[in-house]
Amino acid sequence: MCTSLTTCEWKKVFYEKMEVAKPADSWELIIDPNLKPSELAPGWKQYLEQHASGRFHCSWCWHTWQSPHVVILFHMHLDRAQRVGSVRMRVFKQLCYECGAARPDEWSMLEENIESLVDNLITSLREQCYGECGGQYRIHVASRQDNRRHRGEFCEACQEGIVHWKPSEKLLEEEATFSGASKPRAQEASGYNFFSLRWGLFWASLCLLIVYLQFSFRSSTFL
Repeated sequence: MCTSLTTCEWKKVFYEKMEVAKPADSWELIIDPNLKPSELAPGWKQYLEQHASGRFHCSWCWHTWQSPHVVILFHMHLDRAQRVGSVRMRVFKQLCYECGAARPDEWSMLEENIESLVDNLITSLREQCYGECGGQYRIHVASRQDNRRHRGEFCEACQEGIVHWKPSEKLLEEEATFSGASKPRAQEASGYNFFSLRWGLFWASLCLLIVYLQFSFRSSTFL
């Protein structure tokens, strides 16, 4: 029984495509939130999708956000004698950065993204489980270019040591420009403060001198 609309859609697309790709074999898709990267039972294979685009929803503060940096882990196994295969799947979630919710929340993906991601999965499955040429991956179909910094402290995949994002050249150039501009501004601000302090001391000394002269003038007048 499906636990969410997205899970149902994943299973529906996977079963339909596997019926075409391998009609003689029976395959099942299982959602496993405890799946660990590179921790494989004997005979199992791994495929890691690092370029998925998905949407997350926080049930605590109702914040919704889109991320082009979603990681999906698949473990695959084929029993050739029984002609039965199994795929275990985990979508690495993200914490809500608005309310700081302590648990990862629900995720969803557009139908066209699921189609492309399942195609990638079947391509890897055919290569690793059947020893065939799987075909062409459609990784970039499911993702969109994004130059915003990925917030790794809120990402399950990053917390588990999966390096799946690095800043684009454009982002690195912007950061270098910002850092270079900040230094002169800081130096300029420092010079301005010193200049202001020097003139402050000058005017304070001048005021004291005027007061002293006035006091001296009055004292000489009374004498």
